[in-house]
Amino acid sequence: MANLVSTILSWVMDLGYFGIMLGLMVEVIPSEIVLAYGGYLVSKGEITIVGSVIAGTIGGVFSQLFLYWLGYYGGRPVLDKYGKYLLIKKHHLDVAENWFNKYGVGVIFTARFIPVVRHAISIPAGIAKMSVWKFIIYTTLAIIPWSILFIMLGIQLGNRWDQIGDVASKYTTPLAIAAVVLILLYFLFNMRKKR
Repeated sequence: MANLVSTILSWVMDLGYFGIMLGLMVEVIPSEIVLAYGGYLVSKGEITIVGSVIAGTIGGVFSQLFLYWLGYYGGRPVLDKYGKYLLIKKHHLDVAENWFNKYGVGVIFTARFIPVVRHAISIPAGIAKMSVWKFIIYTTLAIIPWSILFIMLGIQLGNRWDQIGDVASKYTTPLAIAAVVLILLYFLFNMRKKR
C-alpha cells in the first residue's frame, strides 16, 4: 500500500502546481502529505511557496465544494448510500451534521482544523442550503493557513517530508483544541445575542 501511495504521489507531484491542486481536489492521499511534499519541492527550488499555497487552496476549496454540492443536490439519503465510496462514514456525517446544526455557519471555518469533522462539515452546509459564496469564503479562509502550515513543515523537513505525520501532531493538536474553543465561544455569543 505504501508503494502505491508513493507512486501516486510521485506521479501527481510531477505535475507541479497542477499536481498539488489535483492532489487536494481528489484527496486519495491526505492533504497533509501532498502539501508537505509540495514544501519539499519548494525547498528544492522546483516551485514557489506562493504558487504552492495558491494551488493547495484552489484544490482544497474545489474538494469541499464537491461535497457541498453533494449535500445540496443529493441530500442525506444519497450520502448515506454512496458516502462510503468517498471515504465518508455515516458516523462522520452524523457528527458533522450535529455540529453544523448546533453551532451554525461559523463552524465551516473552525471545523476545518478538527479531525473527522474537517471534511464532512461541507455536506450539512450543502443540505442546509448555506449560501455558496459564504461557504467558499469560510472554506478559503481556513484552507490558506492549513496549506501554509504543511508547506512550511515540508520545507523544513526537506527530503524527510514523509515524516510529516510525526512532526505535524505538535501543530494540529493545538489547532484542533483552539478550533473547538472558538466554536464554543461562537455558540455562546450567538445564544447571548438571541436573548
